[in-house]
Amino acid sequence: MIKRVGRYGLIGFIRNGFISLAAVLVMTITLFVFAFLLIGSAALHATLQTLTDKVDVTVYFTTDATDQQIQDMQKALQALPQVASVDYVSRDQALAAFRDRHKSDQLTMQALDALGENPLGASLEIRAKQTSQYETISKYLTDQQAQAGGPGSVIDKVNFYQNKTAIDRLTNIIQTSNKLGAAIAAILGIASLLIVFNTIRLAIYTARDEIGVMNVVGASHWYVRGPFMVSGILYGAVSGIIVLLVLYPFTAWLGPSSEQFLGAFNVFDFFVSNFALMFFAIMGSGVVLGAISSYLAVRRYLQS
Repeated sequence: MIKRVGRYGLIGFIRNGFISLAAVLVMTITLFVFAFLLIGSAALHATLQTLTDKVDVTVYFTTDATDQQIQDMQKALQALPQVASVDYVSRDQALAAFRDRHKSDQLTMQALDALGENPLGASLEIRAKQTSQYETISKYLTDQQAQAGGPGSVIDKVNFYQNKTAIDRLTNIIQTSNKLGAAIAAILGIASLLIVFNTIRLAIYTARDEIGVMNVVGASHWYVRGPFMVSGILYGAVSGIIVLLVLYPFTAWLGPSSEQFLGAFNVFDFFVSNFALMFFAIMGSGVVLGAISSYLAVRRYLQS
């Protein structure tokens, strides 16, 4: 019976040439939109991650802070669940970085040479796991700074409030993009299901008399649905193959431009490195969409 249902489904797919072509074209467009939604989401995530990596909170220590006090503070920060990493910048490294930034400013360089000693203290560059956690880390540092005799007593300043506007703006962008992405995916998913459903229903409409005869002779509902679901799966599989074949040269052409525009993200590199994920996502979505649409479309022609 399974072999017969599969054969009838394939025959129906080939026999309804024009309608099958229309269904494949509609599903191809749908899967293209889905594929670009996946790529766009990955590009947005990579861009936001690049911006997030550039954001940090820096703790500046007084010039008389000992290495032990700084190490104690570093260990305390690393123990916080909100902290992703803590990088130590020594006084010599801070001075070298300062000289490099102001090497064209002769007045500043002369004033620095006139001091005869390093006026900069060591620092710790802290990166949080999420941008929304920087305020919690800053509050912790402020509390430590207020405690006399502890490792926080040698803290000179924390630059969180200077970066707070940028951090809050980035946090809002990340939260808004996540919500917007989910909403767009839901809307496109519903719209795609309705479009494909109506297209496949047109194909099934041409076979309504055949379905009626099968109902009269006592064929089971699953036996009637089977060939149409096979056809729906074929619509999705063929559409998925077309999308994957076209995406390869298209992303190869778009790759250099996307890297220039988005920085570290290259569309072609993402497609190649995540081909298995893209293959199963696109093919799976096409097959499931075709099967569900066929299942729903043929239901109205079955006897209750």
